[in-house]
This record gives sequence, structure tokens and C-alpha cells, in this order.
Amino acid sequence: MMLDPDKARAFSGFERKVAFRYLRPANTEGFVSVIAALSFLGIMLGVATLVVVMSVMNGFRTELLDRILGVNGHFVVYQGNIQVLDDATVTRRLDDINGLVAAIPLVDGQALVSGARTSRGVLVRGIKAFDLDRLAILSEGLSEGALDAFALNGGVITGSRLATALGVTVGDSITLLAPEGANTPFGIAPRYLSFPVVGTFEVGMAEIDTNVLFLPLETAQRFFNAGPGVSQIEIFIENPENIDQFREQIQNAAPNHPVADWKQSNATLQGALEVERNVMFLILTMIVLVAALNIVSGMIMLVKDKNKDIAVLRAMGATKGAILRIFFLAGASIGISGTLIGCAIGILFCQNIETLRQWLSRLSGTELFSPEVYYLTQLPAKMDASEIIGVVLMALTLSFFATLYPSWRAASLDPVQALRYE
Repeated sequence: MMLDPDKARAFSGFERKVAFRYLRPANTEGFVSVIAALSFLGIMLGVATLVVVMSVMNGFRTELLDRILGVNGHFVVYQGNIQVLDDATVTRRLDDINGLVAAIPLVDGQALVSGARTSRGVLVRGIKAFDLDRLAILSEGLSEGALDAFALNGGVITGSRLATALGVTVGDSITLLAPEGANTPFGIAPRYLSFPVVGTFEVGMAEIDTNVLFLPLETAQRFFNAGPGVSQIEIFIENPENIDQFREQIQNAAPNHPVADWKQSNATLQGALEVERNVMFLILTMIVLVAALNIVSGMIMLVKDKNKDIAVLRAMGATKGAILRIFFLAGASIGISGTLIGCAIGILFCQNIETLRQWLSRLSGTELFSPEVYYLTQLPAKMDASEIIGVVLMALTLSFFATLYPSWRAASLDPVQALRYE
């Protein structure tokens, strides 16, 4: 009996039926089916892991930089060798530059803060209430009434984690000690003053929430003996990636002062995140590659086990191309199904990653994502459609290439040799 010519079409129903039949376990093919199942699981887990890890790395970089750039300027004009940075004159020049969102004068200084529970070093930032309100990531995280009290009555606004560490709440007082104070016959005496806590803020970045507090600009100028000037002016632009087109204009507005952009200030962090992301991608790609190699071994064993079937099909009129396509479909179906299911699992995991983290933390009784170590208070995940498509295409390509040699070997089988000893 010869095969129907209609069934000889490429990837016809007959070829698909035979290919999927070979994937179903039978008594004589148990080991082959186990290898196929392990190949499927390997590709599924590899793709899911790649999607999750790449999304978490993207989310971590985006969230970290968003919080850093939400509090710190995209450009910073420093005092340099000049003792006083005239913020009024420089800010007026900066305001004339199109595309600048804000130019915020600041007085920065290190101080020792003491509360009811402990003392610790902090970064004190002197800022106007109006400018504090312009920093969206800070103003959105302020406690109720903090900004009004800061503008009217002065006092300090501390990070939420800093307030907890000091053991203070809104209405309590803290003491700030600056290393440089008044000149005395015995040298420079430290300056210490008490301030009421008028509010707290939380930006979701442990490094800032734990180590920063804000004073009114004029109060900070007196506290740090800064005089009428400021220590720096932080500049915010609409798109932080477009820093090159503003650099010359900003330098011309402050010709006697050094200017640094956020990429220069965070070059080490950016480089570390990029290297870690690329290395993780290469390492996890090896999981998919190993699973693809399992497809090769499984398909070779399947071809060897199906020598008689291949010979019978060839004798009935099946072409070499039909045999090649049958085994290609059998192997490729493992890669396609594993890739698609793994991608779906990875996307679902990313969409619920913070809920899963909290559940695993409660189940294990440990902190799986310590804010003190990873800087952020929540585990971020930002899925990039182009990256997910790239992972899927990479997994499918490896799977398809893994099936080519076994399929070619099956198509090259001589039916006479296969049936000689039957």
C-alpha cells in the first residue's frame, strides 16, 4: 500500500500525526519519553528563569535610578574652589535654558543626629519648602502636614527608617551636631542644636530613608556656617538620558564652577548593574542550551528505536523530506511547548513577584530581599517586550537547531539495511 500523494505535502496532517504519536510514551520507548520530558522541563524552566531574572534586573536598575534621580539632580553645580556659590544669579541663568524642569539650591553637610534611642551620622540637606515640593518622589512620600509645617515653623523632615532607628515620631525633638562650629581659644567647638521633627518621608530606597534629613535652607546655612551662598545647585531635566545637549549651556550659566551629571556620579553603579545583567543572561542561557542538547540525545535515541518504522514508511512511499519533517516536528514541538509555557510562567511570576516574595519570607521566616543590602524596600520587576521576544526566539532557535541532526539522520536511513535483519 502506497501513501496518498495528498499526505506528502510539507507538514501535512499525516506528518504531524506520526510526529506526535512518536512523542507519546509506549512500553518500548519509556526511556526516550523520559528524556523528552526532561528536555521539555529544562527548556520551560530555563525560559521562565531568563524572563524572571532579566525582568528583575531591569526593574532593579530602573527603580534604583528613578529613586536616585528623583532625589538627586541630573546635573549638579558645585562650589569648587570658590567659597560662595551665588544661587540667585546662577539659578536665574539656569532658568533661561529651555528644557530644564528645576534648578534647586541646596546646602549639604554631614552631621551627627541624636534621638531617644540612638545616635548616628546623617546627610543633612538644606532646601526651601517650595523646592522640596517640586521633588515629586519626595513630596509624594511625605507624611500628612509635613510640608506646611516645614514651610511655616521650620524643623526637620527625616526619612521614615531614620525616625524609627532614632526612636522619634512627629512632634519629638532631635539634636544635630555639626563638626565645625564657633572658634574658641581652645580651637573649633562643635555646634549642636535641637530641632522638632515636623514630618517624615519615604521614597522606598533604604539608603535614603535611613540616612537623609531635610532642614530649611536658611537654617542649614546658619547651622553649617555657609553664609549667604549654597554648597550646590541640583538641576533636573525632562529626560535624564538627554544630558549631552544641556551640558554646555549649564556650564556657561555657571562658568566658574564644576558641573557633574548623574552618569558620572553613578558610573560605578551603572557599570556593575550592566555587567551583572549580561553575565546572568549568559549563565542562564546555558540552561536552555543544556535542555536543547537533551533534545538531541532524546531524538537520536528515538530515531534508533524507530528504525523499523522509518523503513516501513520509506517502503510505503514516504520521501526523505517527509521523514525529516516528521522527526523535526517531534523535536521542535518539545522546544515550542517548553518555550511558550516557560514564557507564560515567567510573565505570571513577574506580575506577582512581590506577593510571592512576601509569602516565601513568611514561609521561611527569613528576609529574602533585605532593603539594607539591595537598597530598595520592594522586589521590582519590569518586563521588556523586546527582551522577552528575544528570549523566546533564542530558545526556539536552539530547539530547532537541536532537531536538525537527528532529523537528517532519520531521513538518511537506508530502509534495506534497516529491514535486513527483521
